Amino acid sequence: MNFFEDWVDLDLNPIISFNQSGKITYSNSEAQFLLSRIKQNELFELALKYASQSFGVKTSYINLTMKSYTFYAITVKYEDEDEIHIKLYKSAMVKKESKLNISNVDNTNIFTILDLAISTQKIKNNINYIKNYDPSIPDFKIEASSFIKVVNEILQTFNNAETIKCSVMLKIGEYIRIDGKKYSLISVKFQADKKADVTTLKAKDHSSFILSCEEDNIIIDLPLII
Repeated sequence: MNFFEDWVDLDLNPIISFNQSGKITYSNSEAQFLLSRIKQNELFELALKYASQSFGVKTSYINLTMKSYTFYAITVKYEDEDEIHIKLYKSAMVKKESKLNISNVDNTNIFTILDLAISTQKIKNNINYIKNYDPSIPDFKIEASSFIKVVNEILQTFNNAETIKCSVMLKIGEYIRIDGKKYSLISVKFQADKKADVTTLKAKDHSSFILSCEEDNIIIDLPLII
């Protein structure tokens, strides 16, 4: 990686390149955090929306909120029909996400933790829990105490729901860079049939995983560290 490539990768603003079909051809480190929360097709559509009508570069000043991010500007560049590039400028009011800490992780079976949390909640309510686990996911390193705590908080947040779907899957084609190494992401999603107040969960900092909160679904993204 040369100086300029390294400089772009270290930029605190997300930078992404797409091909003509919307597939990502490049993303810097900050963009990888963003992509763990926001679907790439949403960002591709954003690039098309703010692109100039002819080849070249266009910067637009906007007030755009996506998940926990707020952006004040967007630059879109394309010189041909094969590739389009986007840079999003984060508002100075947005707190920079903490770097994930993987120093206190232990080899853990994620399904055992989830089943234990769900079994505990079943004693307290009559919610129907639907589990969709990818059995190919191996044991991997997790900060178990923090993970168990947030799972219990999520299930308690949705305690007025009638059904909660819990899915665990590998995020294909997405990864996160930690201390110079790239890790695939395991996504744990809780989908409720009723909306809930997730303000408290949103306000909390988590050092070993990424938490994305909506009123009816909450996602935990964890690095797959074998």
